[in-house]
Amino acid sequence: MTASVAALRSRRELSRPAPEELDRRVRRRVGIVWGLLVLDVLTYAPGVSILAIPSKVGQVITQGALPVALVLALTVNRRVLVRPNVSLCLVSLLVADALLTDTQGQHFGTLYRTFRLAEFIAVLWLLSPWWGRRDLLLVRSHLITMSAVLGSVLLGLLVSPKRAFINGRLCGIIWPIAQTQVAHYAAVTIGLVVVLWLCGRVSGRIALLVVAVGGAILLLTHTRTALIALVAGLLVAGLSLFAAEARVRKFFTAVAVAVSIGVMTFASAAATWLERGQNSQELGGLTGRTNVWALVVSFPRDKFQEIFGFGLSNDSFEGLAIDSNWLASYQAQGLFGVVVCGALLVFLFVNAYFQPRTVQRALALFLVTYCLAASFTEVGFTGASPYLLEVILAASLLAPPLEQRSGRRA
Repeated sequence: MTASVAALRSRRELSRPAPEELDRRVRRRVGIVWGLLVLDVLTYAPGVSILAIPSKVGQVITQGALPVALVLALTVNRRVLVRPNVSLCLVSLLVADALLTDTQGQHFGTLYRTFRLAEFIAVLWLLSPWWGRRDLLLVRSHLITMSAVLGSVLLGLLVSPKRAFINGRLCGIIWPIAQTQVAHYAAVTIGLVVVLWLCGRVSGRIALLVVAVGGAILLLTHTRTALIALVAGLLVAGLSLFAAEARVRKFFTAVAVAVSIGVMTFASAAATWLERGQNSQELGGLTGRTNVWALVVSFPRDKFQEIFGFGLSNDSFEGLAIDSNWLASYQAQGLFGVVVCGALLVFLFVNAYFQPRTVQRALALFLVTYCLAASFTEVGFTGASPYLLEVILAASLLAPPLEQRSGRRA
């Protein structure tokens, strides 16, 4: 009997996966969950894709990715363990605000967006045990997903070059992705890879390939916001490493020389690219954005609506895109939402200030700076969006590794 028990135990131990294999499976599922979150925040523009995907099918694919991500996250985090953190607590306040405005008798669209935001943040909570990993699991998952998205854009450019450009700006036509989103994904990919290269985490060949391909995509989209945010993010991230990394000092010197030569040589071409065929009045009005912003600010609202907003919407006002995170937050969630968004960014900057000069800190500073710079002409933090996802990615990088707190690895 004892021999039988011993044999049974031996078989169980042999069939049980090794810790390394188990960790590999978990990391794979976490990466898939993150990819599904990115798929969820992809917009779908009907009539753009060369695959003729019906609008309803496209919406089902993007919106259906979120519940799948939630179920898969629960299979990874079966005990529903979460890491206490300020960033997700602040973001969760946006859900509380949305629920409060829903009590005022909102239509179905607002209620549905509130539910989706709560579901989105629930998935982020479930992924919090994998924050602070030294292998940069979530960053690598984000880069892999961004590479897949940009790969679809390049494929569309090769298949149908004419249709890939709308008003002279590159967009996605395999999966319909707006020009501004294509630029956003290209800029974030470039920034993350450059910071990783500055810290010696990726080879120079890979970094050069990503910068060349991503830079070409970014320039072809003719999107000024993404370019300015990329430069600002890399400047802040690089300065945070300036005293610690000799490679950073050499990089800044080389960039300064290249920019000086470029300004003298290609000044007129750069000005033409930045103007994008617009006159001074259009440039001053930020392509009509300021007109919409004035309407949002002057729109009459009672005290409750001023503090808590009108509820989550599609970030438009009277059919016009608001194109500003702060005014979209004010419209949807009032002054409360604006304060929460501001507090989230301030907390991340302050938290990064007290962190050691590491690759995690530099990556976080790049992401937060990029999102801050882009927030003035792009919407993001109030609802489920790529910007909110990247802000939380920055927060995950600033979290201490679990082994420092509990003596075991995440």
